Amino acid sequence: MQTKPTSIDEYISGFPEDIQKILQQVRITIKNAAPGAEEKISYTMPAFTLHGILIYFAGFKNHVGLYPTPTGINEFKEELSVYKGAKGSVQFPIDKPMPLHLITRITQFMVKRNLEKVKKKQQA
Repeated sequence: MQTKPTSIDEYISGFPEDIQKILQQVRITIKNAAPGAEEKISYTMPAFTLHGILIYFAGFKNHVGLYPTPTGINEFKEELSVYKGAKGSVQFPIDKPMPLHLITRITQFMVKRNLEKVKKKQQA
């Protein structure tokens, strides 16, 4: 990618067609799991926000990276242990089916967490 994308559509269009399809699947999965979340580009990656950042994703040559923060990774540590990852990220290989159900559950967890943070602030 030469220039920094300004939208998720622009970001995805910078990839080969096969990876574009996978990225669209991930995007739609996150969108469906987080109704009301807004799309944006942050740190040159697609991001979804709802009362703060929910989750990022990014395309690479051999994998799709999902970045639900360390909290999201810890919550699903066991299921994510079969994938490469780091403190706040996981890599899903593009030569295997995307674990869309797992991405849905992680996103829903992050939505719930963000909404609980807002509720606590309002009660304080």
